[in-house]
Amino acid sequence: QVQLVESGGGSVQAGGSLRLSCAASRTVGYIDTWAWFRQTPAKEREGVAAIITGNGRTAYADSVIGRFTISEDHANNIMYLEMKEIKAEDAAVYYCAADQLVRPTSTMLSNKGYDFWGQGTQVTVSS
Repeated sequence: QVQLVESGGGSVQAGGSLRLSCAASRTVGYIDTWAWFRQTPAKEREGVAAIITGNGRTAYADSVIGRFTISEDHANNIMYLEMKEIKAEDAAVYYCAADQLVRPTSTMLSNKGYDFWGQGTQVTVSS
């Protein structure tokens, strides 16, 4: 049973923009913490951005600050990642994750313990 579905990935030129979406099925219920992670074959899965539904508190990886923006549509249980000024090193499979706990900032970008995961969407960057 697929509970989180990502979309919006694809091929983009360096310097361009993409918007990723993650939609949660009704079976997921209320989400307190949303997050985006990414992974390449050479690296472990790393946290990119996360947001707390209730108060909008966010966390970002240093490498994406000022370029990526996470947001969520609480009414429709959808989360977004706006990616701008994309770099070659942003190429990866992007996964969304959701937790039914309000995470402290220190663990928002940890890939441990999230309740739900999407299947991933590929982002390819061309020069």
